[in-house]
Amino acid sequence: MTRDVIELTIPDLSHFAKALRSSLEGSPSHAEMLGHIARAAGYRNYQHLRARHEPQPQADLRRVERALRLFDDAGLMLRWPGKHSLQGLCLWAVWAQLPPREAMTERQISQRIDTLTAFRDAAQIRRGLIEHRLASRNIDGSAYHRVEQGPSPEARLVIRAVLARRKSGQN
Repeated sequence: MTRDVIELTIPDLSHFAKALRSSLEGSPSHAEMLGHIARAAGYRNYQHLRARHEPQPQADLRRVERALRLFDDAGLMLRWPGKHSLQGLCLWAVWAQLPPREAMTERQISQRIDTLTAFRDAAQIRRGLIEHRLASRNIDGSAYHRVEQGPSPEARLVIRAVLARRKSGQN
């Protein structure tokens, strides 16, 4: 005998869990009930279920396009953006090309920045990286470090586009 698959969509899991819990004897708490339902649906726990179904933030493609206008076809930043929000977005492309978990002297990071920009103002880029918390430096200023963190959806798109331009510009 074949088994019929019956699909069930539950618009409000919390309400469903409360109703189910009230019909059980010696019922578990509401949080426990949510966990049981999530595990029965194939998730590790309720938090895992929520994480899989929460909407992901969408990238603002207009901001990405504005930021990408500041880079040439070879992926070099052409000029420093006037708007603070665009500065941060453009700095992600620089951040992505800095070595992770490696200390750099001021001269080393400046040389790296100079290879990534066309306007050669490494001091401004360094200050921007620090200001936007994409890099840090020792108290005595002797070493710079890239701050490891996850980029925003817009920043991921800018990084991807700039790295693709750099790759195609090197060929």
